[in-house]
Amino acid sequence: MYRKQQGFTLVEIAIVLVIIGLLLGGVLKGQELINSAKVKNFAQDFRNVPLFIYGYQDKYKALPGDDAGVTGLAAGRFGTSGNTCTPDAASHCAKGNGVIDGVWTANSVTDESFVFWQHIRLAGFAAGPTSTADATYIPRNADGGLMGIESGSAATGGAYISGLTPTYLVCSTGILGKYAKQLDTTLDDGNTATGSMRVVALTHARGSAALATSAVDDSTSFIVCMGL
Repeated sequence: MYRKQQGFTLVEIAIVLVIIGLLLGGVLKGQELINSAKVKNFAQDFRNVPLFIYGYQDKYKALPGDDAGVTGLAAGRFGTSGNTCTPDAASHCAKGNGVIDGVWTANSVTDESFVFWQHIRLAGFAAGPTSTADATYIPRNADGGLMGIESGSAATGGAYISGLTPTYLVCSTGILGKYAKQLDTTLDDGNTATGSMRVVALTHARGSAALATSAVDDSTSFIVCMGL
């Protein structure tokens, strides 16, 4: 007895392939949108810092972090809620000298670059904890990497990146190479070794040069710095 052979027709196979293609396209497009949103988030972090600085200067005629009016005393700016860097130390804590002393990786009140974040928050320019003892005090980027600020060539130990000596330097760590390159294209010249935005390795030694774009691997994390 003849038994009819079972199987898919070419039309059915074509329909399945089209559906698979649409699903893959949707997934890829969704991932692209996620990546784009993350880069925009990183970019906004960098764009916000000059707004904090200039807003604070306009309001108090002083630099956040360097503000001699913040004493930690009841009579000082922000009263007892505000911290001043301490102890006084050249290149780390010299209140009122017009420089945000210290390094962007500072993690204690010995550096003006550390209390910078408290001052802009107490002034109402940024959200976040105002207690320097809070575990989440230092700001983090969309991937959880730490952010920081220092004065360009006036930072402790000299310029962080060779050939980049802006007034202020903002750095953000733990950013994947694919995002770092997109960031540079969005905010600068698309070359990770030139311009106002540079990319360096997580093991970067102060004073060393930035990495060439070809050396920035998509799946490796880096430090991205931008001069203001």
